[in-house]
Amino acid sequence: MTVKFPMRLPPTGRPHLLLALALMLPLALALGACSTTGFDAASTGAPESEDSLYATSPANIESLTRVVQQNPNDPQAYNMRGSVFGKGGRYNEALADFDKAISIDPNYAQAYANRGLVYRETGKLPLALADYNKALSIDPNYANAYLGRGMVYRQENKLIAALQDFNKAIAIRPDNAQAYYNRGLLYQSQNQHNYAIDDFTTAIGLSTQQAEPYIARGLSYLAVKNYKAAASDLDNAVAIEPQNVQAWVSRGLAYERMGDKEHAAGSYARALNIDNSYQPARDGFQRVGGQYGQSYQTY
Repeated sequence: MTVKFPMRLPPTGRPHLLLALALMLPLALALGACSTTGFDAASTGAPESEDSLYATSPANIESLTRVVQQNPNDPQAYNMRGSVFGKGGRYNEALADFDKAISIDPNYAQAYANRGLVYRETGKLPLALADYNKALSIDPNYANAYLGRGMVYRQENKLIAALQDFNKAIAIRPDNAQAYYNRGLLYQSQNQHNYAIDDFTTAIGLSTQQAEPYIARGLSYLAVKNYKAAASDLDNAVAIEPQNVQAWVSRGLAYERMGDKEHAAGSYARALNIDNSYQPARDGFQRVGGQYGQSYQTY
């Protein structure tokens, strides 16, 4: 195919986590901002559901609104609709629904955790932390709340506290791909790449159709100079998410490190076709001698 540019406390048995932040590939730092956890729509502590076009569709929201109107004193109805609003980025409406659910049932842990996620997504970390703490005071075995709080701690650079929460989330729910992925990002930020690779591998095994763990593992493979493994992971990432700029730029870097300038240029060109202003793609394209208007092999 051608493309033309157009214009811890660690788990038991692991060494102590380094406290000083090490220099990382710039893209690895960007990955941390992309990680998230899903909204819990049910009152049973169910795992986060996959995003879908239907979930945030007007028809589904209209259906959930009818449920709310028919059950004005049911906190779960507001929580369910708020979850959908949150998935669709309609944060003010989501907050209103979670506030209502909590006013009806002040001990509704899922609504606190969901509201905490909205606060975290909108950069209101102290409010997010307060809601996660409240959710955990109600339900000390709520894995998603530990995961969400751990992500807040990681954003606040409270690395040991973050690692403890990720470990707790994994202990409660060993099938939680997001917890392994986020713990892997934490190890990666400390240059603990072998442990990061282990966690990303587990996350991939639990959720094979997510590009982010492949990108993250590819970056750790790059850091340990296993360029062939990195390229393989990033091939998978772009296959899963063909419009993911980070995946294409990371793939370009892997092929660049292997000395394959043709495929590197093709990857950088694909990234630039998606976002012409993305500077890492521009820099990479220039490094490998890319020429505007020329066609390059991507596979």
